[in-house]
Parts: sequence; structure tokens; C-alpha cells
Amino acid sequence: MYLEHFGLARKPFSKTPDPAFLFPSRQHAEALARLSHALEEREVAVLTGEVGAGKTTLSRALVDAFADRCRFSFVVHPALPAAQLLGTIAEGFGLPPARRKADAFSALADHVARLDAEGQFAVVVVDEAQLLPARAAFDELRLLTNLCADDRALVGLVLVGQPELRERLRARGGEAFLQRVGVAYHLGALDGPETGRYLEHRLAVAGRTEALFEPAAVAAVHRLSGGVPRRVNQVAASALLEGFAREVETIGAEVVEAAAADIAAYLGTPGRPG
Repeated sequence: MYLEHFGLARKPFSKTPDPAFLFPSRQHAEALARLSHALEEREVAVLTGEVGAGKTTLSRALVDAFADRCRFSFVVHPALPAAQLLGTIAEGFGLPPARRKADAFSALADHVARLDAEGQFAVVVVDEAQLLPARAAFDELRLLTNLCADDRALVGLVLVGQPELRERLRARGGEAFLQRVGVAYHLGALDGPETGRYLEHRLAVAGRTEALFEPAAVAAVHRLSGGVPRRVNQVAASALLEGFAREVETIGAEVVEAAAADIAAYLGTPGRPG
């Protein structure tokens, strides 16, 4: 609807995570570098961040970067009993369902050994890992990381979750699990200048090279979103619709403010303080 009006080839602020739009902020670039190091060194990694901070997009970029040397199993709903968790991981690697937990573990052990013989590294990525329900789930993950061949681990593990994951690791993971964590990083919000570059980056990927958001509009987007990428996307996408409706050529602060007010009114939430 607004794409042609603003000279865009695709939606720049889609809610669907897309590694093509990954913005290399200082924090995102450092997080990706640390996670890459964890896979290269076959260490357990933990990535935390607020809702909408870009964790899922970052993890998908990691998968793309290691697609030629790793095989991944994703757990997106980890609030499972230990036996089901193992089964979910096995199915993520393409293994058939097992009736018993011991069978699932044995099949996983054989599978990751075969991958290693083929020069591939098996990696388990657990999203929303703060939802892992109990010590037993962490124990099963720890036992998977015990699988080794000679001097190298056969299974990598990346836990991705909200900030409370750090407390869950201490309370439920136990010392034995904590000692296996080799890389840990917390992904924070974008600052004001980064928010501006983030908007420019996504617009450029979507096909627009000229500035679209005026400086005051960028400041308004940052203030109203708190610099959280998903919230930035929400405010910016609504601002494009508002700007299209007003038939403006560039997005000013008043357009952003009006768009954010519409979102708040629709959702029944108060506006973010200035």
C-alpha cells in the first residue's frame, strides 16, 4: 500500500525475523561474534535480552553463518518434561520419535557421532529458554554436552531467552551446568544514534536510499520505543502508514507521534513517557 509511495521494494519493518535485515549495532555485532566463537570452540552459549531485542533474528543469522558446517535442532517451546525435551531435540535433527527417554538419548548419541564423522557439528538451539521447567531439563541438556569424541564435544548448545534466564540458570541449572557455559552475553536496547542507523539500514535493505525519517522523527521513534528493535519496527511501520495517509514525502515527528498514539489507543496502553 505505502511501498510505491515511499520508493520501497519490500516492507522494511516486518514483524517476521529476517537475517537479511540484521542491523550490525555494536551490541549485535559483538553478540554474533561471541556466539560464533562458541560454535567454533564447541562451547555452551547463553544469549539474553528483553522481548523484541533481536535475539531470534541474531540466532537465525548465526545459523546462516554456520550452515555449511553445523546441523541445528531448534526447540521453540521448551516448557516440556525432560523426556519430551529430548524427543523434541531428536526430531529436530530428523530422527524418528522414540518411545522411551533412554532410546531418544541413544539415538541422539549415535546421530551426533555420525555427523562428526561427516565433518559436521550438531548444535541445539533452545529459544525462550527461561521456560525450561525444572532441574531435570537442564540435566538432560548437560548430559548431551557430555557427548564427546577424543578431544572435542559432539553437541553444541545455545540457550536464548529473556533476562530471567540468568536467574533460572543459577536456580535450576546448578553448578554442574553453569561450569559448562563458555560464552554469555546480554543484548540491550539501541541508543538514539543507533536507532537512526537502524531505520536507515532497514529502509536501504527494503530498497530506499534517501532519508525518509526526519531527525526529529528518529528521536521520537527512539523515545517511544525505548530503542527495542521490535518496538522500533512497530512504531516505524505505523508511521509509514500514517505518512501515506497524509500523503507526505518524508516522516516528521508529528507523524510518528500520531502513529504511536493510535497504537496506544488501540491496545489500551499508555504512551511511553518522554
